Amino acid sequence: QVQLAESGGGLVQPGGSLRLSCVAPVSRFSVYNMAWYRQAPGKQRELVAAITSGGSTNYADFVKGRFTISRDNAKNTMYLQMNSLKPEDTDVYYCNARRSSWDDFWGQGTQVTVSS
Repeated sequence: QVQLAESGGGLVQPGGSLRLSCVAPVSRFSVYNMAWYRQAPGKQRELVAAITSGGSTNYADFVKGRFTISRDNAKNTMYLQMNSLKPEDTDVYYCNARRSSWDDFWGQGTQVTVSS
């Protein structure tokens, strides 16, 4: 089973920035659609941002204008640049790589805490 590896989470003050990274140890990374999700305890996992194999991006309304998703196919890595962070952005952030229903992989998550 493929395990994605997220990094870059931590504690930041409101208004601050963080950059999350996700390394996907898969062959042909470029054909995977990639996404970031987040989940708070007791709540459903929700989509934050997605980037297709072709580079098209999609954002949840609550992060539009603040977060930017990108990918570097040469490094098998996806990023999430998070600016103007708010306390309500506090969550565990997960990355997902999906090529088909049987090539659908997740990471273990990275904690993001926004607090003064």
